Amino acid sequence: MRIIAGIHRGTKLTDVGIGDDAAHLRPTSDRVRESLFNVLNGGAFGRPIEGARVLDLFAGTGALGLEALSRGAEHVTFVDNGRIAKKLVRENIKILHREADSSVLTCAANGLPAAQKPCHLIFLDPPYGQDLGAPALENALKMGWIDPKALIVWEEDQPAAAPRGFSRRDTRRYGNTHVTFLEPIA
Repeated sequence: MRIIAGIHRGTKLTDVGIGDDAAHLRPTSDRVRESLFNVLNGGAFGRPIEGARVLDLFAGTGALGLEALSRGAEHVTFVDNGRIAKKLVRENIKILHREADSSVLTCAANGLPAAQKPCHLIFLDPPYGQDLGAPALENALKMGWIDPKALIVWEEDQPAAAPRGFSRRDTRRYGNTHVTFLEPIA
């Protein structure tokens, strides 16, 4: 895994290794990440990365949030309660020297504390097939993490249905990965 573009382009991230079956680590491939960020930078959603506060739910290795930092995001909050994921996220933040503009919350994605500031871009990459995405997104909205004009990027093994409080803007398919773009309902 590596950073695709931006100021950290080409930087290799920590190897996941054999991982931990209980951790459900499934990093977004470089190819899917590159395609996803091409869509984000393509103008269909405005300029969702530049200067954005980002929430990376089910962060895993942190690759999505770190890619956003490399491309101009202001701050990323990484959320994951997996033992191995927490270690990987912290190692990758250290590799990129991004401690000052990132934070790690070690809680369940559906148990977020109240936000100090809402986020403009939300990455949601739950373990496939476990129905964890909608509760996490609803909790993030309830706890003030999601700006009223935020863009949510939800990665699953099938197109995600918009949960209560959100509407779907687009869905893209990359092999077995489906990326659904949502926005909060005003």
